[in-house]
Amino acid sequence: MLYDKKQMVLALALVASLFSGCSSDDESVKGNWLVSTVFDGSPRSSAVSFTIGDYAFMGTGYDGDDYLADFWKYDINGGYWTQVSNFPGSARSSAVAFSIGSNGYVGTGYDGTYELGDFYKYDTNGDTWEPIADFGGTPRRAAVGFNSSSNGYVGTGFDGTNDKKDFWKFDPTTNSWTEMFGFGGNKRREAVSFTINDKVYFGTGASNNINQVDFWSFDLDDETWTRLKDVDDKSSYEIERANATGFAIGNYGYICGGNGYNSTWEYEPGTDKWTKKTNFEGASRQDASVIYTSTRGFVMLGKNGNYYYDDMYEFQPNEPYEDED
Repeated sequence: MLYDKKQMVLALALVASLFSGCSSDDESVKGNWLVSTVFDGSPRSSAVSFTIGDYAFMGTGYDGDDYLADFWKYDINGGYWTQVSNFPGSARSSAVAFSIGSNGYVGTGYDGTYELGDFYKYDTNGDTWEPIADFGGTPRRAAVGFNSSSNGYVGTGFDGTNDKKDFWKFDPTTNSWTEMFGFGGNKRREAVSFTINDKVYFGTGASNNINQVDFWSFDLDDETWTRLKDVDDKSSYEIERANATGFAIGNYGYICGGNGYNSTWEYEPGTDKWTKKTNFEGASRQDASVIYTSTRGFVMLGKNGNYYYDDMYEFQPNEPYEDED
């Protein structure tokens, strides 16, 4: 009987240690989401955004009934929205955007009937739009866009028939597009990208209704692609998803939300590793929008089923989680 009691004590101690370990792991997850300024426009999903200095610009999208063409400016330091000139192309969702200097560029997308290939330049100083050369590839939606200091890049997406894997470079000095070669990844739509220093990190998305797991970096200086560790690695299998948001704060990248997820993951380029952060604290959503600077990142808008959002949250990756903020 004494032997049985010893076994029971040991078993209870083991169970206690296991629960203690789980609690410690949960408490070690860092990051806090702060409720930020509610968007002044209508709730929507699949809008575009770009950031220039201390201002973010956001517009287009779909509100469940209509495709949209309104555009808005957000003062990141002041925390308020101002409506600017409407996007001049047809109302659309799932477009792409990037910025070069003081100009923003918006194009491609879907108007409810057709995939689109037209592109426009927005002068942030004059609050004016003008058409530029149409996108060099086939018209498409759900592509990705990013930029260097002198060029814009657009790639992947869905052209109404096929998922795509091509990438194109826009040169504003010649108003022309050139196809870029060297990306060895899979076709996809609804992927994410984020930029840290002189490299763009790109991945996730889906093709043939299968989430893609390959993850890549693109060097903006020499315009070469490098394959990194797949996101279905045993330590980070939950990262694979589509319709998520990607952004960077400092020297780290983040992926948040997407189809069926509210988790947030942090990417460290130096180690090619992912770390789980505090889950997104708003309602889970897909097709959200993101704005970020080198020090701040915000996730906003999006949809869940037939519900569309107009809220916005700021992520503080190194702060402890707080329930009442």
